[in-house]
Amino acid sequence: MRGRDHGHGQHGPDAGQSWDAPDHYSLAATWFPLQRGDGDPCFARAAGGLWAAFRTPEGTASLLVTHDGARLRARAWGEGAASAVEGAPRMLGLTDDWSAFDDEAYLATLPPLVREARRRHPALRLPATGRIVEALVPTVLEQKVTTLEARRAYRCLVRRHGTPAPGAGTVAPAGLMVAPDAAGWLGIPSWEWHRAGVGPQRSATVMRALRSASALERLAARPAEEASTALQTIPGIGVWTAAEVTQRTHADPDSISVGDYHLAKFVGYALTGERTDDAGMLRLLEPWRGHRQRVVRLLGASGVRAPRFGPRITVQDHRWH
Repeated sequence: MRGRDHGHGQHGPDAGQSWDAPDHYSLAATWFPLQRGDGDPCFARAAGGLWAAFRTPEGTASLLVTHDGARLRARAWGEGAASAVEGAPRMLGLTDDWSAFDDEAYLATLPPLVREARRRHPALRLPATGRIVEALVPTVLEQKVTTLEARRAYRCLVRRHGTPAPGAGTVAPAGLMVAPDAAGWLGIPSWEWHRAGVGPQRSATVMRALRSASALERLAARPAEEASTALQTIPGIGVWTAAEVTQRTHADPDSISVGDYHLAKFVGYALTGERTDDAGMLRLLEPWRGHRQRVVRLLGASGVRAPRFGPRITVQDHRWH
């Protein structure tokens, strides 16, 4: 069941809608993959919910989602408000269908660790934004560097070259930002990338990709596998980057971030007690093809942590060649 509301007065929302909240729903857990750390300037906390600011085909929008246990309510401000609210169910994971995964016969094929994680996290959902450029740029920034470095660079660039979110400082939190559009990213001079700590290899990949930004955004309407294949035709974008994008834009239930420095070791340890490499991880996950990303997310929610051996690595080997 859903309903619409329209604000009145100077600061009322430009668009709004509400939905019945699924049992045990967690907005923070659902949006966790979309936020680039706690300092992401495109997100902000709110009483009982979260803010997100982004671009739509109609313009920028500030989206406030609140969750009171029984209802999810979305309100939006800005030229893109109606589009933001229309796309909110996918962004909230409400269209992510786990019914085949939750079938008793399928659950019986899963390791006990995964079944228990699903029992404890029945409302785990995969969000889909449909916004390729928004997901691609920060993902490219994460290639071959630590997450801390990449997120620091992204914050710096968005704050310097993004735009204030609609209503920022009035209805929306001060400092809430909308990331640059493709033209904005393309207009950043080389010394600004360097100043943010982004090397020429990664900035060049962003530039190459965004010269075809309109074609990139059309990938949102194609199946995740096709979108992934198309992304990998761009020099500098490989399987890891494409998977990280489609996981966010398409709620791809099967894509695996092959090439991540930690993931294969973790999956191997969680499923067998021994660390493994990418090929070993794919062999272990093959029985659940079609739902491999769901299995990985549940392993992450299981509480299992692989032991660390040797010195801590300072670079994540996101192999995009």
